[in-house]
Amino acid sequence: MKKLLFPLFLLLFAVVVQAQIQDPVKFNSELKILAADEAEVVFTAAIDKGWHVYSTDLGDGGPISATFNVEKISGAEVVGKLKPMGKEISTFDKLFEMKVRYFENTAQFVQKLKLTGGAYQLEGYLEYGACNDENCLPPTQVPFQFFGKAEGAAKEAVVAGAETKVEEQPAKQEADTDAASGVAIASVDGPTEINVTDKVDLWKPVVNELQSLGETTSQEDMSWIYIFITGFVGGLLALFTPCVWPIIPMTVSFFLKRSKDKKKGIRDAWTYGASIVVIYVTLGLAITLIFGASALNALSTNAVFNILFCLMLVVFAASFFGAFEITLPSKWSTAVDSKAEATSGLLSIFLMAFTLSLVSFSCTGPIIGFLLVQVSTTGSVVAPAIGMLGFAIALALPFTLFALFPSWLKSMPKSGGWMNIIKVTLGFLELAFALKFLSVADLAYGWRILDRETFLALWIVLFALLGFYLLGKIKFPHDDDDTKVSVPRFFMALASLAFAVYMIPGLWGAPLKAVSAFAPPMQTQDFNLYNNEVHAKFDDYDLGMEYARQHGKPVMLDFTGYGCVNCRKMELAVWTNPKVSDIINNDYVLITLYVDNKTPLPSPVKIVENGTERTLRTVGDKWSYLQRVKFGANAQPFYVLIDNEGKPVNKSYSYNEDIPAYIEFLQTGLENYKKEK
Repeated sequence: MKKLLFPLFLLLFAVVVQAQIQDPVKFNSELKILAADEAEVVFTAAIDKGWHVYSTDLGDGGPISATFNVEKISGAEVVGKLKPMGKEISTFDKLFEMKVRYFENTAQFVQKLKLTGGAYQLEGYLEYGACNDENCLPPTQVPFQFFGKAEGAAKEAVVAGAETKVEEQPAKQEADTDAASGVAIASVDGPTEINVTDKVDLWKPVVNELQSLGETTSQEDMSWIYIFITGFVGGLLALFTPCVWPIIPMTVSFFLKRSKDKKKGIRDAWTYGASIVVIYVTLGLAITLIFGASALNALSTNAVFNILFCLMLVVFAASFFGAFEITLPSKWSTAVDSKAEATSGLLSIFLMAFTLSLVSFSCTGPIIGFLLVQVSTTGSVVAPAIGMLGFAIALALPFTLFALFPSWLKSMPKSGGWMNIIKVTLGFLELAFALKFLSVADLAYGWRILDRETFLALWIVLFALLGFYLLGKIKFPHDDDDTKVSVPRFFMALASLAFAVYMIPGLWGAPLKAVSAFAPPMQTQDFNLYNNEVHAKFDDYDLGMEYARQHGKPVMLDFTGYGCVNCRKMELAVWTNPKVSDIINNDYVLITLYVDNKTPLPSPVKIVENGTERTLRTVGDKWSYLQRVKFGANAQPFYVLIDNEGKPVNKSYSYNEDIPAYIEFLQTGLENYKKEK
């Protein structure tokens, strides 16, 4: 009896163990010969009820993706990636806190091959993952082995099914959900149109709702005064360069002496100044006409243009350092000058002003180039003209003032080495801004070659070197041998060195509000000891909204851009406030959407907007489209508070570093959200 009990016990144990080993997925693999040089490996799965097999390319931090793995191959080549086929289900997974894609009941994966001729042999395995509502299976492999000759008509080679499961991954990213208010969206590669079928249309326009909450108008570009002032400062700097300053007394004296009538001399000087304004404003308008308004906006994040701008500023800086001079052909200025002498009246004065523009180009060119680069990338149609207006007024002002008050000419500082110091200082500044343009391209395309600490390290070195130069410790080709340091030069050196020291804590994560407009975002910092900051929970609108619905929280949408200067200012000047960061982190689901993210969509998406068909090609295109269609705005930063069904709970907020106003903006949104509930 005891002899019988032991085998029965072993049998019962084996049955129990077998019952605990779950085998919910059974795979069958086959090789299909499509042509003499083309074949595909097809994996077909039968999935038990309640289980699902994950798709391909789900990304890091999620379930196991289905992958095709080759161990031995001859006479054939793998073409492309493993492709999921059939009815894919896409949903938000609370366990992984991400959107996943998977198959139920049945799944199929296809891997294309190229047969190179003659005998072929292929060995490897398909790896996949499978889960149900309670647990998941470990990564499972489906081995396969195929061999034969690449010849003859199409035939099928079937290898017996090995059982396993496959993990799914987010298949096609749903740029298709861009269907705002019934806008049809279709994949460029596919023939079918896709429409949002969710119960709640998260892309539905809410412009009227925003207006009812106090929204006055869509955002407008309010930086014209800033652009004008920037141009004016550039013009003042150009005045104190060796190419312009020595010309002022000669030109004014010429106008006052060439006419016995003092009033006429003053009128000629005014005309000369007005001619300078006309010349440079015309240049600004020409920039817009040549590139076009839409192209100017695209410049702000286009990698090629930003790299060209960077190189251009480096060349300008080298010119200011004395490596070479950027000059226009001498025959141009000679021809214009001779025309001025041969004519009279207003035309003569205008041609003299034009001669000044040509002769002084070696000094004004780098400043004008930097200014035009800056204002062109704002996307404003009239920005180049406004910038040039400010530049020209500053440049023309002394010619007019000295003509009105000729006695002032005696008090003018004499030309000397101090003008070269200004040129070299401008060279250092242009190098610093060159890094800013390189950073924009680096961020938009995700190259990660100029992260925040790298950027700050380069700026620290540049401004430290500028300080040493101003103290006379570094010499450039056109500097004189005077070892004395003037008082203004000493204070400039002090400011530059202090600024370099100020930036050092930023290498460990300090906010550095003074440079927040230029430095890369804090999230690019690899080593950060600073804890009081805000991080977005999501960078995908649909995933973030799903999360908000599941957790019953309102949403804060942050439409931003890698090249957005004011966005960085808000993040480091306002978001770092303890009360602001506490509200955003604990009471809202923050979704940050970069409108200049150049990551390509899985496939281009066609949309119809205002009766015009357009194509969305990048993730940034998708979020920019969402901002335009749903909220009627296209400028950044743009903050809007919505409930988890996409309806606004407060009017929007743009650039304003008033912390109490921002706190009120957030708290009002919370109160309105609670009233709805």
